[in-house]
Amino acid sequence: MNNHSKEKDEFTDKRRFSYRINVFFFVSFVIFSVIIVRLAFLQFVEGPELSQEEASNITKDVPLAPVRGTIYDSTGEVKLAYSKPIQSLYLTLYKNYGDVGGKPSPYMPEAEDIATRLHDVFEKYKLKDSESLTVENIIEEMDLNSRKANGFMPRLIKSDLSEEEVAYFLQHKDEFKGIQIVEESVRYYDPDTVAVQTIGYLKKFKSSKSLDKYQAIDEANKTQKDPGLVYTENEFVGFDGLEFQYQDALRGKSGYNSVDVDLRNLPEGVAGTTPPEKGYDLIASINKNVQVKTEQAIMDQLNWLHRNPVSGKLHPNAKTGFAVAMEVDTGKVVAAASMPDYDTNVWRTGSITNEQYDSIKYIYLNGTIRGFAPDDSRKRAESVVLLGSTIKPLSVLIGLKEGFITTNTTYNDRGSTTFGGDNRRVQNSGGHVYGLLRPRDAIRHSSNTFMIDEIGKNLYGRYGAKGIDVWNGYMEQFGLGVKTGVDLPSEYAGLKDYNNDAESSLTRLVYASFGQQGKYTAMQLAQYTTMLANKGKRMEPQLVSEIRDSEGNIVEKIKPKVLSTVDFNDAYWNEVQRGMATEVSAFSSFPYDFARKTGTSTQVVGGKNVDNGVFIAYAPRNNPKLAVAVVIPEGGFGSSSAAPVARAIFDAYDEEFGLDGVPKKNQNDETNTQQ
Repeated sequence: MNNHSKEKDEFTDKRRFSYRINVFFFVSFVIFSVIIVRLAFLQFVEGPELSQEEASNITKDVPLAPVRGTIYDSTGEVKLAYSKPIQSLYLTLYKNYGDVGGKPSPYMPEAEDIATRLHDVFEKYKLKDSESLTVENIIEEMDLNSRKANGFMPRLIKSDLSEEEVAYFLQHKDEFKGIQIVEESVRYYDPDTVAVQTIGYLKKFKSSKSLDKYQAIDEANKTQKDPGLVYTENEFVGFDGLEFQYQDALRGKSGYNSVDVDLRNLPEGVAGTTPPEKGYDLIASINKNVQVKTEQAIMDQLNWLHRNPVSGKLHPNAKTGFAVAMEVDTGKVVAAASMPDYDTNVWRTGSITNEQYDSIKYIYLNGTIRGFAPDDSRKRAESVVLLGSTIKPLSVLIGLKEGFITTNTTYNDRGSTTFGGDNRRVQNSGGHVYGLLRPRDAIRHSSNTFMIDEIGKNLYGRYGAKGIDVWNGYMEQFGLGVKTGVDLPSEYAGLKDYNNDAESSLTRLVYASFGQQGKYTAMQLAQYTTMLANKGKRMEPQLVSEIRDSEGNIVEKIKPKVLSTVDFNDAYWNEVQRGMATEVSAFSSFPYDFARKTGTSTQVVGGKNVDNGVFIAYAPRNNPKLAVAVVIPEGGFGSSSAAPVARAIFDAYDEEFGLDGVPKKNQNDETNTQQ
């Protein structure tokens, strides 16, 4: 083959290769063009339709409010807090009535027509003296731009419908597309205002997030997979007292409608419904009859102090009173009164007016567990006061335990004593001179000088400045200056004035020894009194004895709990118990031997010295059933201000339960039957 032929063949091959390349690129171009056109068609032509089909397959869960459990008193029959069903009108929006691209929706006139027709019905069947809903109010509740809730969420238009309104809307449901009558519940409280600060109240979830618990729930809502545990903004939740403390048990679980939602986030239909689960019921330890008589006794005593002079003067600033009655063996609190109280039903809508708040702002907090001044001026005593002579049984126990005294020690009380380099003088109340005293006598006569010379000074003599720590250790062992563990929120630990180093350690120990250096709550006093009664077991105060389901089955039985114990010689307890025998006229004719200690503490309020009444007791003396603590700020001597309240409490408990184990109401019933 010659060179010419070879060149010709190479040229032919190159042309064929070039042709094939051109064909390849052309085919590739056609294929990619088809793909691009198809993608564009999918995006711009079929895209919206496919997206809507996809959206129509999305199912959203719309919560149905849970039904809150009931709080019963100790009998399991009296309802202290309960939910009653009401009928509410909800409206679901099936059109986009909100603004579109910054312009009013073309459906806006239709929304206004719905609001107007709803308004006309509400006005026609409105109950006398009830508030009117304007058309503007209704449109606001319709939330047309979905600022408060997603588009598929039903809007609450009106709660607590009248029977006439319910009947009308059920009969004319077809005329109001999207309306739904939903049974909900409203919280009610015993109209006799029973232990209201202990029971607590509800607020809406959206206004409760100042509390750590609800902040955490709000965060958990964002990732919560169980729709029954999701809290809605308008759901009512416990904000104080047992309502808050047992929120998780009382709430139950939300129900929910499973709703199919379209591309516009509007509902297409309900796929299914899961009903709410009712919350658990609480059986409180509070007994209504004992509680009501306790509350009445405090108010009667305050009125009496305003009208009758004690030690030559009236006590017009005795405005509040606090009492706790606690079973010695179980720790159950059968009465916890913080007076005056108020009608908790004021919170029924979840909020109150400024006028309503002003009327209750000094009394809605629980003074049996908290410390607060009863007015902004702080010119009246706080809810926690100095213990006064009620500390003296413990002072004697400390002296015995430390070996400063024995049960046979005798002390010559001269009516006053001095301490420190400047010989500061302290005397007994009224300057009384008691002569020779044993420890039990020092408690019974309430000798300040005995406590100072035998306990306060000796603590300083042995430990120096560290005597404060020793004293504090004993206080905390007896539940003073530490939280009691009661099942209520926001418990105050008390105020340890002996930790204030403005005074010398000796001065603080001297004044602490006879009750002028520590302010504690009535709940702490009751726990301390219980320890004196049961010889050293620090019982946890309990306000709930059982948790039951809606069928009445016991879910949890709260067992008595001993938080700690102190180990003192039995002879020491007996000596102190013998000393708790101060004469108290309020207990004349009381049918039981009982241990008691009066107290009068002095503190500066509004620039003046005031006397606070304090009283502790337990009964019967040798087989204690009930311990009681009463505090009447600015009430004067405890024997005349606080003791009468304690007597009423013991009588009420005896009537219901029997201090000897036999309820007196049963005996009275039998007597009446025989007659």
